[in-house]
Amino acid sequence: MENFGIWGLVPPVLTITLAFITKDVVISLFIGIISGALIVAGGNPVVALLRFTDLLADVLTDGWNIRIFLFCALLGGLVGILSKTGSAEAFGRWAKKKINDPKSSLLLAWVCGIIIFIDDYFNSLAVGTVMRPIADKNKISRAKLAWVLDSTAAPVCILVPISSWVITVISILKGSEGFESFGITEFSFFLKAVPYNIYAILTLIMVVTIILTGRDYGPMKKSQQLADEGILFNAKYGEAPGEMKGEEKTDNGRAKMIDMLLPIIVLIASALFMFPFVTWMLAVDGESITSIAQAAGSMTLGDAFNNTDASMALWYAVIITIIFTYIYYLCRRLMNIREASDALMNGIKSMVPALVILVMAWSIGTIIKSSPEDGGLGLASYLSEVVVGGGFPLALVPAIVFVLSALIAFATGTSWGTFAIMIPIVMPIAVGLASSKGLDPSACLNATLISISAVLGGAVFGDHASPISDTTILSSTGAGCPHLEHVATQLPYVFTIAVCSFFGFLVGGLFLSVVAAWITALALFAAAMIVIPKIWK
Repeated sequence: MENFGIWGLVPPVLTITLAFITKDVVISLFIGIISGALIVAGGNPVVALLRFTDLLADVLTDGWNIRIFLFCALLGGLVGILSKTGSAEAFGRWAKKKINDPKSSLLLAWVCGIIIFIDDYFNSLAVGTVMRPIADKNKISRAKLAWVLDSTAAPVCILVPISSWVITVISILKGSEGFESFGITEFSFFLKAVPYNIYAILTLIMVVTIILTGRDYGPMKKSQQLADEGILFNAKYGEAPGEMKGEEKTDNGRAKMIDMLLPIIVLIASALFMFPFVTWMLAVDGESITSIAQAAGSMTLGDAFNNTDASMALWYAVIITIIFTYIYYLCRRLMNIREASDALMNGIKSMVPALVILVMAWSIGTIIKSSPEDGGLGLASYLSEVVVGGGFPLALVPAIVFVLSALIAFATGTSWGTFAIMIPIVMPIAVGLASSKGLDPSACLNATLISISAVLGGAVFGDHASPISDTTILSSTGAGCPHLEHVATQLPYVFTIAVCSFFGFLVGGLFLSVVAAWITALALFAAAMIVIPKIWK
């Protein structure tokens, strides 16, 4: 048995429904995981409970997961130290002098989100840390800041060639059947696919459009209206994550704007350095390669970036930053050792709710996407059979693939899992259908590029929109926005882009033209920006 059929939809649908009804993400995720475990266990509650505990243990025994977990925890600790020193307030005071309106503040957040392109986790939390005090000063709703963070996390990471996301994509491309027929490197293929990634690029365009025009609509407009009145987040959606209760922030007057920026700069610089360094370090085998210098000389810098372990690089980067920040603040006499340690621990504690949700999200994603042989429901396999396996014409493949990838990623909350599932399926389908129609090599490549880009776009949509996506969770954490408020306010914007992208892929597939795809998507987007704010106030 390859999957549990339509039963695989029960956990994600139940989780998402309960999340909006109960407004308790943890309980909703717990029930969703238990429901999946019950289905796998044939209704046996004891076996289901054991499967649940095994899932939690498994996700935290995975090296990649635990490093990301610790990275997020220590980044929360870094935020705690920054807050304790009063450096955030100093940065806010400086920014208030330089940036005096909400529009400029949001544009700065957008620019920072594009600049910090290494990893979506890093993006959401680091930019949120920098921009939250500025946004608060200018009465920007936490929900709107979270949307900007989320919209410049996954969408940017899938476009920039040295991100952890691209590393994952090209590694999957390399092993996909039919790829070798093009005679190009997987990195070159990815670069050629970037213009076809309608969803990611259009998302970035939408952020700028909304910022410049102020044409909010739906729940986002209501959240911003509350912010205009001084209510930065809607308490009916729950508490704001990342807020340290009972801890007064120290503002001794010695803290300066640079005290806020310097640790963030060190974190970015450390991450940029550690990405290739980790590859060089892992290449030292003691036999053919005996030193870091020899490892660096054995490969190009691009190869070092492309083959790195992103979780390891980010883990080392945050450790370096914590050590630097400790020493720097002690030398600046902004705090003593005890105060720094207490602030670090309080910052880590503030991340506990988000980390719990992160672990639960990993767990439900695992049980949904895994095959029955691995103790899962095989939802992706089922959806693939229903939609892709139906013998659709080549012209419709990009649009269908976009929808299927979006459904899988939205249901599972993981884009990387969607990449791993869909790319090996879509690659041979696109290549095979193109070849069977007698298309020349250039047209065959074009058909494959738009089909694979549809996978990437759909996967990013799911990661961007899903309530159980770790990126969505961390964006709400970085902005200090209740998670469910972030989800509720962002979904109308996300679905607007998804609809425009769908028709773009549909027309692009019919004509095998990226120009036709973009004309369609942009025309629909322009119409949506004119019409929707007028009717959805």
